Amino acid sequence: MKKKSFIALALTAALALGALTGCGNTTAKETTGSTDAAAETTKASETAGSEISGSETEAASGEGRVVKLGLTGVIYEDIWNPIKEELAKEGIDLEYVQFSDYSLPNEALNAGEIDINAFQHHAYFNNDVEKNGYDITPIADTFIIAMNLYSDKVKSVDEIKDGDVIAIPDDASNGGRALKVLASAGLITLKAEAGANPTVADIDTYNVKIEIKEMGAADIPSVLPDVTAAVVNGNYALDYGIDPSTAIFEEKDYDDDSYFCLMAVRSSDADDAVYKRIVELFQSETTKQIFQDEFNGYFVPAWEVQK
Repeated sequence: MKKKSFIALALTAALALGALTGCGNTTAKETTGSTDAAAETTKASETAGSEISGSETEAASGEGRVVKLGLTGVIYEDIWNPIKEELAKEGIDLEYVQFSDYSLPNEALNAGEIDINAFQHHAYFNNDVEKNGYDITPIADTFIIAMNLYSDKVKSVDEIKDGDVIAIPDDASNGGRALKVLASAGLITLKAEAGANPTVADIDTYNVKIEIKEMGAADIPSVLPDVTAAVVNGNYALDYGIDPSTAIFEEKDYDDDSYFCLMAVRSSDADDAVYKRIVELFQSETTKQIFQDEFNGYFVPAWEVQK
């Protein structure tokens, strides 16, 4: 099944959740469903049993248990399907619960309506928990969606010169992240006190006197022919068919885990053996292969990234 047509809607949560706090008037659409285990899967999925079932760790006392997993896009089920199939062999039914309103999965988890969710990065999680007082906790990091610098006009950062225009997202979360990419690329230097989400006002030095053009993240890929370079969100780059290997600079420096997506459970369940088994199955070579095969390498295994 082709997934690119769903990417912009389904993956925005992972990259821009920090800007999606004004969803209170959105009507939640929640559907509880599961993917047919007999459906066709990717080559990576077909090998999941041989790799994953060889683990020494077994989810003791999981027989006959139903675990409800909150997600925010059907494309994520392609990542979870091999895990679902392996858990079924162990007597555990992983049931997908899809949410179309990103403000709801943490509320549902806290209320006991679902058992685990996997839709957000740490920056969003921390803000949501602080704002709402939820008693939930992360149990594992899942992936990072790459945010890279692309250009149709130059082949390396060294070719960027004074006066060149660089496009970045105009929202606080993604814009700040984009400025960190430009700083890592050596084009600018940020003030020491800039914080987690710097703005253009936090630029201390323009090492190259570039012009930064702020605009909607979804529109940036379409203006690549008109600017010298642009920092593009991974979901939109994938949706536009941009090959990540063509990036003139790849995001690779992370000061903390702010942009690492995660799994969360209720705090009282943090040591649950079944949830630990789910983490083990997710953080596997099979999942990494799905990241590469199904998402063209835009998904980076967060559990392997050094902070």
